[in-house]
Amino acid sequence: MSQALQQKLDGCQLADVFRLQKTLSTLARESLSKSDLASATAAVEAAIAKSQNACAIRRAAIPSSIHYPENLPVSGRASEIAKLLAEHQVVIVAGDTGSGKTTQLPKICLEAGFGIRGLIGHTQPRRLAALSVATRIAEELGCELGGGVGSQIRFKDNTSTQSFLKLMTDGILLAEIQQDKFLNKYEVLIIDEAHERSLNIDFLLGYLKQLLSKRKNLKLIVTSATIDVDKFSRHFEDAPIVSVSGRTYPVETRYEPLIESSAEQIDDDIQIDGIIKAVEEIAYKDKHKGGSSGDILVFLSSEREIRATATTLRKQKYSNVEILPLYGRLRYSEQAKIFKPGRGRKIVLATNVAETSITVPGINYVIDTGLARISRYSLQSKVQRLPIEAISQASANQRKGRCGRMADGVCIRLYSENDFEGRPEFTDPEIMRTNLASVILRMKHLRLGDIEKFPFLDAPEPKAINEGAKLLIELDALSNSRALTDSGRKMAILPVDPKYARMLITASAQSCLRELLIIVSGLSIQDPREVSSENRQQAMQQLAEFEHPDSDFLGLVTLWDDYEKRRQDLNQGQLRRHCKKYFLSYMRMREWREVHHQLVLSCQRLGLRTNKKAGDYEAIHKSLISGSLNQIAKRLEGRNYRGNRNKSFSLFSTSVLSNKGAKWIVTGEQIETSQTFATQAAKIQPEWVEAMALHLVKREYFEPHWSKKRQQVMAYERVQLYGLVIIEKSLLSYNKIDPKVSRELFIREGLVPGEIAIGLKFYKNNLELVSSLAKQEEKMRRPELLVTERDLIAFYEKRIPEDVCSTRDLAWWVKQQSTVAEELLSMTVDNLISSETAIDAMQAFPDAAAIHKNELRLDYVFEPGNQADGATLEVPLAMINQLRQADLDWAVPGSLIEKCTALIKGLPKSRRKNFIPVNAFVKEACEQMSNADGDIIDSLLSQIRNLKGLEFNRVEFEQIDLPAHLKTKIRVIGDLSNEIAFAGSIEQVKAQLKEQGLLEDSLTGKRASDGSHKPANETAYNHPLEIAGARDWVFDDLPEQVEIGDALKLIRFPALVVEGDTVGVKLFPDRFLANKNHLQGLVKLFQLRSIQQRNQLKKKFSRLADVLVLKAPFPLGRFAEDAIWISYVAAFDLEESLPRTRSDFLQRLETGKPKIIRHAEKIETLFTRVVEEHFVIGRAIAEFKQGALAYVAEDIEKQLAGLLYESFLSETGLVWFTEYPRYLKAISVRLSKVPHMGDKDKPNTELLSQYRQRYTALGASASDKTELQALRWMLEEFRVSLFAQTLGTRIAVSEKRINKLFESLH
Repeated sequence: MSQALQQKLDGCQLADVFRLQKTLSTLARESLSKSDLASATAAVEAAIAKSQNACAIRRAAIPSSIHYPENLPVSGRASEIAKLLAEHQVVIVAGDTGSGKTTQLPKICLEAGFGIRGLIGHTQPRRLAALSVATRIAEELGCELGGGVGSQIRFKDNTSTQSFLKLMTDGILLAEIQQDKFLNKYEVLIIDEAHERSLNIDFLLGYLKQLLSKRKNLKLIVTSATIDVDKFSRHFEDAPIVSVSGRTYPVETRYEPLIESSAEQIDDDIQIDGIIKAVEEIAYKDKHKGGSSGDILVFLSSEREIRATATTLRKQKYSNVEILPLYGRLRYSEQAKIFKPGRGRKIVLATNVAETSITVPGINYVIDTGLARISRYSLQSKVQRLPIEAISQASANQRKGRCGRMADGVCIRLYSENDFEGRPEFTDPEIMRTNLASVILRMKHLRLGDIEKFPFLDAPEPKAINEGAKLLIELDALSNSRALTDSGRKMAILPVDPKYARMLITASAQSCLRELLIIVSGLSIQDPREVSSENRQQAMQQLAEFEHPDSDFLGLVTLWDDYEKRRQDLNQGQLRRHCKKYFLSYMRMREWREVHHQLVLSCQRLGLRTNKKAGDYEAIHKSLISGSLNQIAKRLEGRNYRGNRNKSFSLFSTSVLSNKGAKWIVTGEQIETSQTFATQAAKIQPEWVEAMALHLVKREYFEPHWSKKRQQVMAYERVQLYGLVIIEKSLLSYNKIDPKVSRELFIREGLVPGEIAIGLKFYKNNLELVSSLAKQEEKMRRPELLVTERDLIAFYEKRIPEDVCSTRDLAWWVKQQSTVAEELLSMTVDNLISSETAIDAMQAFPDAAAIHKNELRLDYVFEPGNQADGATLEVPLAMINQLRQADLDWAVPGSLIEKCTALIKGLPKSRRKNFIPVNAFVKEACEQMSNADGDIIDSLLSQIRNLKGLEFNRVEFEQIDLPAHLKTKIRVIGDLSNEIAFAGSIEQVKAQLKEQGLLEDSLTGKRASDGSHKPANETAYNHPLEIAGARDWVFDDLPEQVEIGDALKLIRFPALVVEGDTVGVKLFPDRFLANKNHLQGLVKLFQLRSIQQRNQLKKKFSRLADVLVLKAPFPLGRFAEDAIWISYVAAFDLEESLPRTRSDFLQRLETGKPKIIRHAEKIETLFTRVVEEHFVIGRAIAEFKQGALAYVAEDIEKQLAGLLYESFLSETGLVWFTEYPRYLKAISVRLSKVPHMGDKDKPNTELLSQYRQRYTALGASASDKTELQALRWMLEEFRVSLFAQTLGTRIAVSEKRINKLFESLH
C-alpha cells in the first residue's frame, strides 16, 4: 500500500512531495492499529488526490499548441534550448536585444513539459517590465492574465490555481525564500535581465547555486541581452550557453557629441539643444521620404531633465508629435500610454527604466545622452547617493537595442566614439554600490552562513559587508558578535527594509504600531503625492490640508486617515476625482493600502500589538528614530543641518519644517545629487535619540563634583551618536561610573567642607572643631596654619572604607559599625594639630578687647575685598562717642608688627631708607611700644625718636592708607544686640548713626530718631548730677566728665541744658555736644539773672530790624534773639571758657552784667555798617553779572551768602563778626580793579571754589569740630590775602597751611 502511494507522488505538485513523503515514512515506521492505519492512509490518499488535481488544473490551462513568432531569432533555437534544459539543470541564454528571449523562453519551458507539477517562475528587475511581459505572454498564449499566466507585484498577487507561469520582480522571489527556503512550488526559474546585476539578482544567483544541489528537480535559466556569459557559466559549474542573435533589422550608430572634450561640463541647455537637433535631423529625413519613419526614444538621467526637455520640445510645436514621459514614479496610466498606438509620431522621454525588458512598439530611433542616475552608497557619509554618471558600454548597447525591432533603426549618441570606447564594459553590480544590510539579515535568518563565504557572482568588498553589519548592529538586529538577535529574527520576517522593520518592532513596544504601519507602508512605496516642478505651488496648497506642523511623517498619517474615510464614503469614480483634486495617484494609494495590509498581517503573525488609542508624538517619533539613527541632525542655519558622522544636508522646500528652524530633526532617506537633501523630517528631542540608541551612543563624563542637593558626587555627561553631540551637558550620578574618584570628591568636597546632610554626632562635633580652628586661622590671617584641608582629607581617607562614596553609603556603614565608627571618625585637637608654635600665636588675637573697662567682642574675617576683612570691634551704641582711635589700634596685639611695617613701608623712599632693614627695626620698636603712648602712630613716633633720634610729623603717617585688613572695623550694636551701623572708622560710623537719627549732629545738635533704638546721645541716666527746672545755680559744681554704668562702663560729660524758661543738668556722651549745650544753658542762666538788661536789648534790636529790613539780605525774624545771644556771650567772656562751678558763675555775673549794653551797642553799629556795605556791593556786582566777569559776580555772591544768612550771628560769634567790615572792604578793593582784574584773579577764584567744595564735603564727617570752624575762617582770611593783601589778616594763612588743615580733618 505504501509503495503504491509512493508511486502516486510522481503525479503530485512538487510543493507537496516532501511533506507527503515525510508522512508516508512516518506511517511506515509507526505501529498503528488497523483502524488508525486506515484512517491515516485515507488522509494521505486524499492529500495526494488533491495535489494531483491541482496538477490536472494546470495541465488543462496550458494551451494545447504553442506557436513561436518566426521573426524572433530565439524561435529558431527553441528545440535546442528545450533539449539542453532536459539534459542540464542550468542553461545560460545570451540573447541580444530583440531576440525574443523574454517572451519565448516560458513557452519553450511549457512545450518541454514544465509548468504542470510546479510553476515556471519568471523574474524581472522592474514592476513595469513584469506587468508588461505578463500581459504580452498571456496575449500570445491566448490566456487571461491572472489565469494561466499570473503575476505578483509587491503584495499584489494576481495568480490562481490555474497559473502555470508567474511573472514577478526578483524581490518577490527573494521574499518567498523566507517562507519556502527550497522554493518547492517552482519547477523552472527564469532569471531575466541578469546583466543588470541588481542586489536581488546577485543574491538570487548565489542562493540558487546552493539550492540546486539540494533540489535536483529544479531547472534554472539565466538570461540577458548583454551578459558576461563566461562568468555566469563558471558560476553554475560550466553550464551550457546558448547565444541567440538579436536585431532582425540593422541599427546605425551615429556619434554627435555635444562637447569637444569630456572635461567640459554639459549644462541642460546644451543637452536639450542636442536633442532638438537630433529630432529635427530625423524630421528632415522623414520630410524627404514623405512620411514618418518611426517613433523616437530619448534616454535622460532624471525626472527633472524629462520635464525640462518635454517643455522645450512642446514649444517647438511639431506637427503630429506626441511627447510622452516615462519614469518609475510616473502613474501607471501615464506609463501605459507609450504602448498605445497614436495618430502621429511619439517621442518618449525616458530614464533607464526603458533600457531592458520593455519593448516600446514603433521605436525606430534612440537618442542617447549617455547619462543616468546610478545609486551608490557612500561608505564615508553613510548616504545612498544618486549621482548622474556616464553609463557603461553594456547599458549603451541596451539602449541602442531598443530600436530596430520593426525596421532599420538609428541610435544617435550625444557623445563621442572615443568617449564610448573609454567607458567601462559593464555597470558595477549593485552589490558593489549599496548597503548590504538586508542581504546579511536575510542570510542570517535563513542560516545561509557567513556572507563572506556566500557564493556571490562577485563577492562584495569587506568594507561593504562591515557597513551592512554595522547598520544591523545599529538597528539591534545583530549583536556585537554579529549573531542574530530576537529583534533581528522578527525584522527578517517583516517584508520591508530592515530600518522600517526596526521601526515597527519599536512601535509595538511604544504603543503606536497603528501610526507606524501607515508611515512605513507609505515610505515603502513611491510617494503617492504627485508633485512636480510644474504643479508644485498648486499641489502644495491642496496638500497643506494634511500637513502636521512638526512632522512630515505624521502628515502621512493624516493623509491616510482622510483617504480611508473617503474610501468608505465615496464610490470609485468619486474617489478618483478626489485623488486628482488633491494631486494623489489613485494607483499608488491602492498600492499603499495593499502594502499596509500585508504589513498588518505580518505584524499579527509576529504577535506585535496594534494600539487602539492614538499614539503620542514622542512614541511615534521614537519609533522612527530607532530605525533612523543615521538620520538625526541638528540645525546649523536656515534649512541646513548637520547630522552624525559630520554629514551636512538641506531640508527640501516641500518639508513642513523647511522654514521653521527646528533645532533637532529626524529625516527620511537622504539622497545625494548635486548636494544632499532630505525631503521628509520631523522635530524631535535629543533625549529621544539617546533612549533609542543606548547600545550605540558614546558617553563622555566631565566635571565630576559634589552635589549638596543630591548628597552624592555628580558629573556631566556628553552623549554622542556617530560624532554628533546629542546631549551636550546632562547631570547624572558618578558613583557607579568611577567609585574611586567619587570617594575622593565625596571626602574632599562633601565631608571636609561640611556639606554632608547627616545627623551623626561625630560629624557635628568635627565641624564645630574645624570651624573653631578656622576662626583662629582667620584671626591670624594664616589659612591652614593649624589644620590643612589635606590633613582633614587624610583623616577621613584613612578611616572610611573604599566603597563609601555618598552620604547614603556613609550613613549605612556607620549604622552597621555602630559606636565603633563614631569613635573612629571623631576629630580632636590632638589628632589634628601638631604645632605648639601655632597654638601660642592664637593668644595674640583675642576674642575680646578691654576698652574703657569694658570687654568688647572682636570678630575676625579673612576675605580680601570684603568690607569686613580683618578684625571688627563690636561696640554698643551708648559707647560710640567715647571710642578713640587708640582703642582700635591696640585692640588686636597680633597685628601690631604688620601695621607698623605697613606704616614704615608707606613712607617715601627718602624717608623710608632710615629704617632699613624695616623688619628688624619694627620688631625692636614693637617690643617697647605701649598703649600708654597714645594711638599707634604716636607710639611709633616715640620709638622713632628713641631708637633713631629722628623727628617725623604725624601727618606723614596719617597720609598712609593701611591695607583694609589692618584697620580695625567698628560694628555698632543696638539694644537688641543687632547691627545698626558698620564702617572702617569712627567718623564713618558716626555719620551712619546720624543718618539714622541715632546720634545728634555735633554742630547742629539735631537728630531724627524713629524710636527703634535708644540714641547714643541719650542724656537721661538717673545720675545724681541730673536736675531740671533750675532758675539759678542751685546745684553742685559740674566736673568735666563722670563714669557711669555697671555692666557697661560709660564716660559721660555733664552740662547745662535749656528747658524752656529754666535750665537743667544732663549727661552727654560727646564732649563737643556737651560744651555746646553748656554754653546755651549758661546764656539762659545769665539772662534769668539780668532780665531788665535783656528786655532793653530786645527793644533795641527789634527797632534796628525794622530800620534795616529793606536792605538786609535775609529775613530778620530771629535777628533780635541772635543779637541778644551774642551780646551775652561777649559780655560774660563765654567764648574763652565756660564756668563749671557756682563761684565762677557768680564772678562772671558780677563782672559781665555791666558790659551787656556796651556790647549790644557795638553789635548794633557793626550790623548797620555790614548791611549798608552789603547793599552797596550788591548794586556794584549787578552791573557785570553777564560777560567775561560773570565769574567774579558769582564768586562774590557765594561769599556773601556764606557770611550773611539768617542765623549767622549765633553761629559766628562776636570775635569773627568784628572782622566782617574788613571782609567787605576786601570785596570792595577787588571790585575797584574792574574791568582789569589781572592774570591771577580767575585762577585764585577757581582755587577758592575748590576749597569751598572740599569744606562742604567735610561737613559733619570731620572728627574735630573746633578745627573745622578754624578752617572756615582761615578760608575767609585767605580771600583777603589774595584780593586785598594790604588789609592784612587776623591769622597767619597760606595755601600750604590750608591743605595741611584739610588733611588733618580727614
